[in-house]
Amino acid sequence: MTANRLTCWQDAPMFQKVMASFGQGGATVDARILDRHVRPGGTLHGEVILIGGQVDQEVESLAVTLLARVEEGEEGQTVDLPFQNVQLAGKELVRAGAQIKVPFEVQMPWETPVTTVLGKYLTGMAVGLQTNLNLARTVVDPQDVDAIPIEPLPAQHRILDALTRIGFKFRDANLEKNRIDGVDQQLPFFQEINFQPSPAFANVFDEVAVSFLARPRDVQVVLDVHKRVRVLKGGGLGGRTQSRLASFVVEYAAMGRTNWEQQLEGWLREAAKPRAIFD
Repeated sequence: MTANRLTCWQDAPMFQKVMASFGQGGATVDARILDRHVRPGGTLHGEVILIGGQVDQEVESLAVTLLARVEEGEEGQTVDLPFQNVQLAGKELVRAGAQIKVPFEVQMPWETPVTTVLGKYLTGMAVGLQTNLNLARTVVDPQDVDAIPIEPLPAQHRILDALTRIGFKFRDANLEKNRIDGVDQQLPFFQEINFQPSPAFANVFDEVAVSFLARPRDVQVVLDVHKRVRVLKGGGLGGRTQSRLASFVVEYAAMGRTNWEQQLEGWLREAAKPRAIFD
């Protein structure tokens, strides 16, 4: 019995190595976002805590990635799409039980979608920071994903606020893997922040969607109005909607010189006018 017991103890380190190779008892990561929030074009600060497992392991790479859950195709299936990546470490040996703190900075693209407004998360948004730890000879790579609070730029907030002031109510938001016609778009997806129309437009519009394409000095605002069709071309009353797009640029330096409530309401009233029998 004594000999068998000694054999078991001698085999234990090898057993731990085998289990670590399957992701059990191996190194783990925990990412911490240090900023209360970040804005498009800003810098996200954080740190990754790398915790060694039961045995020494070789790290192939350690990285953080901005990840967005976007809709693609007509059926609206969702996929997680990476849109920014920062490598933090290359090949290193992590000792068993060690704790290593790796600080990081991620430059947010200007077209990064907004996930919160005044600290309140927007329904439908899923943008996060994924931490990827690749270990040599490991079957399961540990991953960690943390939601990122992304507040609008002052110009973006001004447009959203103007819409609510003229009676439009926030409904939800979504990310679409597509391109907007006629604009200079950098990312392979865009955000739509959807509003329920005010009582003054409720009988004409189903929805108004706002998209922002921010840049260092200004932001291009795209309004997509879902207008109800009054009469169908094949006959009968309208039961569908048609989309009308409009875009304008808000310069950060001149943002305060315009009455945006008046501007938005004027354009929406123009869009609400019937153009033809089938409009």
